[in-house]
Amino acid sequence: MASVKISEALAGITCGGFCIALEDDAMPYKPASPCAQPGCPALCHSRYCEAHAAQAHREYNQRYRRPNSNKTYGRRWRTIRELYIQTHPLCEQCLAAGRCVRAEEVHHIVPVEQGGTHADDNLRALCKSCHSAATVTASNKRYGRF
Repeated sequence: MASVKISEALAGITCGGFCIALEDDAMPYKPASPCAQPGCPALCHSRYCEAHAAQAHREYNQRYRRPNSNKTYGRRWRTIRELYIQTHPLCEQCLAAGRCVRAEEVHHIVPVEQGGTHADDNLRALCKSCHSAATVTASNKRYGRF
């Protein structure tokens, strides 16, 4: 799939009469909230503060991720994902529906577990909601269940 400039992708799309900023620093952050770790008083913009984020990530990987997921989605995948997001900054599904929403996830059309590859023709840049819907539809499973 050829890369498309943002201005070309937005041409002819009505965004509800308001400007959508694609810069990270253009939009204000939500107010900081307490860390989700019990007893931690730190305020942060994500679920956990920096001191507890690594621990929560390790626990999540041990309990909920498939054992072979690090082989499938390791450093090579993160590099491919970043390059794909840079060349496809808008959600492809929302763009087809006439909306312009920033892409946050890269979806495999044919899952890697079922023989799919990391090739560009097997990838789609999607927003979080479209990616969640596509994943559940493709796997016929509930969120977070394996």
